[in-house]
Amino acid sequence: MSEKARKQRKRRENAPKHKKRKIMSSMLSERLKDRYGTNSLPVIEGDEVEVMRGSFKGHIDKVAEVDRRNEKVFIEDVTVEKADESKEPFGVHPSNLKIRDLDLSDPWRKEKLENIQEEDNE
Repeated sequence: MSEKARKQRKRRENAPKHKKRKIMSSMLSERLKDRYGTNSLPVIEGDEVEVMRGSFKGHIDKVAEVDRRNEKVFIEDVTVEKADESKEPFGVHPSNLKIRDLDLSDPWRKEKLENIQEEDNE
């Protein structure tokens, strides 16, 4: 792999979807780390997250949308006011988020977490 920053950015930007999913991971809260035995998970819609960096630091709400192409997570009530006084959702990079509560409505994700727990208990 190249050491050049430009080539690393290009590789990250043009990564296939299965690798982008992993890039879009956020750290877990201490409670979830202890429960599932992993430090981070990919963010999905419905997860409750806390913003850890930036002007919205400390804001806790649900994930409204995940944009893998631009590597942004849009959170409910995290908006920016535009010049015409309309509000626009503000994208936060997943590395600046902490997952506080998981959305386990997806059976595949639930099964994966159970597998991680079983491996941790062995």
